Amino acid sequence: MPNELRIAVLGVGMMGADHVARITSKIAGARVAVVNDYVVDSAEHLAASIPGCRAVADPLEAIADPEVDAVLLATPGPTHEKQLLACLEHGKPVMCEKPLTTDVETSLAVVKAEAELGKKLIQVGFMRRFDAEYAELKQLIDSGDIGRALVVHCAHRNPAVPPNFDSAMIVKDSLVHEVDVTRFLLDEEITSVQIIKPSANAHAPAGLQDPQVALFATESGRHVDAEVFVTTGVAYEVRTEVVGELGSAMIGLDVGLVRKSAPGVWGGTIAPSFKERFGQAYDTEIQRWVDAVKVGGETGNYIDGPGAWDGYAAAAVCAAGVKSLETGERVAVEMVDRTSI
Repeated sequence: MPNELRIAVLGVGMMGADHVARITSKIAGARVAVVNDYVVDSAEHLAASIPGCRAVADPLEAIADPEVDAVLLATPGPTHEKQLLACLEHGKPVMCEKPLTTDVETSLAVVKAEAELGKKLIQVGFMRRFDAEYAELKQLIDSGDIGRALVVHCAHRNPAVPPNFDSAMIVKDSLVHEVDVTRFLLDEEITSVQIIKPSANAHAPAGLQDPQVALFATESGRHVDAEVFVTTGVAYEVRTEVVGELGSAMIGLDVGLVRKSAPGVWGGTIAPSFKERFGQAYDTEIQRWVDAVKVGGETGNYIDGPGAWDGYAAAAVCAAGVKSLETGERVAVEMVDRTSI
């Protein structure tokens, strides 16, 4: 790898353009060499504002470009499978914004294709793992200071969502973060999901089941509940509380981690959007990915964070969640044995 990692950013809408700005102004050891978007004019306009950057119209050509060392995917989910397989074919490390792919079968196919290479090239953009508060909470759980974690309570609230957002997307695009948080904090898989449908928000678009409450059970029988409410009209709120045998801890109060076993001060303001709440997490995530890619040739591991398996596991849980949304019943999560891959 060269001293300065040359990155192709595919998809330069809100998320991709944010990553382009981040790499250009905040990330050490990397630069944006190529941009691509289905809106060609947007890509060309953005490329013109970045020294040494080119717009490439075909995403597969951008991936194969010999002057591209690594790829960041911020394209729509339905395009991910083909683009990820192209990254694997060309041996290009890739940071893929969630979802890995849009269904369980194709996610598993990507996992298997990567496994056949014998290298870890795919990192999935579950940025909460890089947030300082989540890292502190994870460290606290692993330390044993609050005993074994027994119950997790989550809340995920958005002020608004795009007009095309439907009830299943609340599971696949919003709840998916709580899925990954659960697996990250508790270090075990989710085995079943039930979606409860409270009375819908009268201010939500017609037909949108919002809010929703998800109930997860894990391999060892631990309980997680997650309220997802994406049309609050208020602000962006993400909270997680872990209740253990010897105490509890909560994050997401905009005052840092507050432990009930010690005096705390409550107060502060609510972040207006995910960019303010998780901006630092995105910065950390991309910097650590760049650093991992640059040394990956020595170990065959080009990621530092959630990988293809984590994307597949999240897809499997969300598929069960969508089925539960339709039936109201608790649905078992169907996953292959990881050791079989």
